[in-house]
Amino acid sequence: MNLIVGLGNPGEKYEFTRHNIGFMVVDKALKDLVNLGKTWEFNKSINADLFKNGDLIFAKPKAFMNASGVVVKKLVDFYKVPVEQIWVVHDDIDLPLGKIRIRTGGGSAGHHGIESIIREVGGDTFLRFRLGVGRGKLEEKGSSDQNLHRHRVEKYVVSPFTTHEEGEVRKLVKHAASAIVMSLRKGVDKAMNQYN
Repeated sequence: MNLIVGLGNPGEKYEFTRHNIGFMVVDKALKDLVNLGKTWEFNKSINADLFKNGDLIFAKPKAFMNASGVVVKKLVDFYKVPVEQIWVVHDDIDLPLGKIRIRTGGGSAGHHGIESIIREVGGDTFLRFRLGVGRGKLEEKGSSDQNLHRHRVEKYVVSPFTTHEEGEVRKLVKHAASAIVMSLRKGVDKAMNQYN
């Protein structure tokens, strides 16, 4: 069984923000896989939009990013998914806009959604589709104050993509969705070789 989780924040306010690239990608991957119209169903007890077909589950937690792990833990417990069968699709400010990195395990790199998942499921051996959203002007500000830097990062990741970035974002969504589909059909190693 594969549990593919796109990370993001719920609500219209966050739809086209950097933190919500995970939602955008799983929407596109699911559309490419099943080629149907609307396929998501909201599961109130789990607090996520879900699509399940046989041994494949797509999920978009409807909790805020910092509580994503609570939803993932409910999914893991309900569907009996081993941590190694969880695939998490999320933004990464340490990668330039448009870059994709697929890897298993590792720390959170300060990503609160990933921190929450590691804490709740009790391990970090899940697969990550890290999607580059860049750092914008974060590097230019140059302050050694960690609290100020953290505040800038938090504000940046919930900011919308700019008009200038839209073309690159569309390409990223398309390529990342293709990487997920390839991983399902031909194996993760093949997708890593092509998209990393």
